[in-house]
Parts: sequence; C-alpha cells; structure tokens
Amino acid sequence: MNAPTPVDPTRCPLCGGDNRCAMEIERATGQAQPPCWCTTTTFPPDLLQRLPQSARGQACICPACVQAALAEAPRA
Repeated sequence: MNAPTPVDPTRCPLCGGDNRCAMEIERATGQAQPPCWCTTTTFPPDLLQRLPQSARGQACICPACVQAALAEAPRA
C-alpha cells in the first residue's frame, strides 16, 4: 500500500504553483508578514469543491486559480 503524498502548503493544490501564502512564509522564515492576500478575497464555492480532499485545510489556492475561477463565474 502506498503512503499518501504529503501536501506542500506552499503550493496550490489545483495547479501546483506558488500560492504566496503569507502564513506559510511566516512559518518558514519566522518573520512577521502582512495579512495574507486570501483574507480579502472571495473564493467561488465551485472552486473550493475542486480541491482534492487531502488538500482541504492543508494548502491555499493560488491567486491565479482564484482569478481564473472568478473570470469564469456567471454574473448575477
């Protein structure tokens, strides 16, 4: 049986790109960071549903994936 691959909290679980998570940067460097970009962003529910179950609560989606999802989202 294969062990599950650990989730890299610095990489987007959707595209593998750098998620620029300020909380992970602070954890890795020990240097205080400004609030993470994600704290002021709206994440479309369908985007969150695309996350692999193993990555939920483990790694942030990157800004590029969020922007792409927002561009695809139907307008109300």
